[in-house]
Amino acid sequence: MQDEFEFYPGDPRADSGIQGEIRTLLTACGLDYEDGIEVFVVCRPEGRLIACVGLEGNIVKCAAIEPGWRGGALSLKLLSEAVHLAVERGHSHLFLYTAPDNAEFFRGCGFYPLAEVPGYVSLMENSPVGIRSYCNRLATLRREGATIGAIVMNANPFTLGHHYLVTRAAAACDWLHVFVGGEDAALISYRDRYALVEQGLRGMERVTLHHGSQYMVSRATFPAYFFKEKGMVGQCCTAIDLLLFRNYIAPALGVTHRYVGTEPFCPTTRKYNQDMAHWLQCAESAAPVVRVVEIPRTTVLGTPVSASEVRRLLQARDFDRIEALVPRATLDLLYDKYRLVRVA
Repeated sequence: MQDEFEFYPGDPRADSGIQGEIRTLLTACGLDYEDGIEVFVVCRPEGRLIACVGLEGNIVKCAAIEPGWRGGALSLKLLSEAVHLAVERGHSHLFLYTAPDNAEFFRGCGFYPLAEVPGYVSLMENSPVGIRSYCNRLATLRREGATIGAIVMNANPFTLGHHYLVTRAAAACDWLHVFVGGEDAALISYRDRYALVEQGLRGMERVTLHHGSQYMVSRATFPAYFFKEKGMVGQCCTAIDLLLFRNYIAPALGVTHRYVGTEPFCPTTRKYNQDMAHWLQCAESAAPVVRVVEIPRTTVLGTPVSASEVRRLLQARDFDRIEALVPRATLDLLYDKYRLVRVA
């Protein structure tokens, strides 16, 4: 009887046996195993794995059930166990990735659609008001004008290139909104990154600095960004993030233009820039178009300034060359707090 099934947590990083079983089940269900998953909930009646669902922080992914066991209450109970485990681990606001064909089922389990790439993937959250509440807070900072700009930066770390981009964009706008990616998954902590951007933009007119959120450039909306130095760029990784920006965030603030710097080094960031033109300007949407403006990067001695180059120089402990690429506050922070940190 399905109501007698028991569910167990399993750590795939510590137990190669269970990882192998999960990989086999996911493959049979047409899914890929994702290395970032921290724990799985599994169902194994009579010793054989028939169902699993994974958690990566507050993101639910890799839910699979053997075809012969689908239907009935098993799917609902499996997801319920994953939600309970997430809450036990300190996560109450959850995101879920699924195929669009499965979205209706997850609606019945308390998840609500956020964005969808038709035929590929849907992102959902377990709150009917999560994105709406976030956008309502943003709307209190709305400024009117013909040209309202936005920049989303990770600033890992904040460089003279970031400062140049903001200066150029602000000069072209009636108002500019700058967001700092809120994930604490970068070399430089979020607290330090935000403080450096805040200091770097101090005194600029017609600019509002925003804290990041899980609704933009986060592990929930754009997971490949945080593995970019491993070359992991998925087909739909940029789309979800950009659709959330166009459909929710830009309308809340009245954003008409999104500004980015040209990207000569990082393939993930370069793809993200390229995809903006489609998802913000060309893709079908009830939301207004957001024009993408690409600004050539500033250079030092003929080389474009980039945070990735600063991280490379930090690994080499070459602070003399870093000094030419970053504001004084960034240089001091890197020397005081990160000079002995190994850069992956």
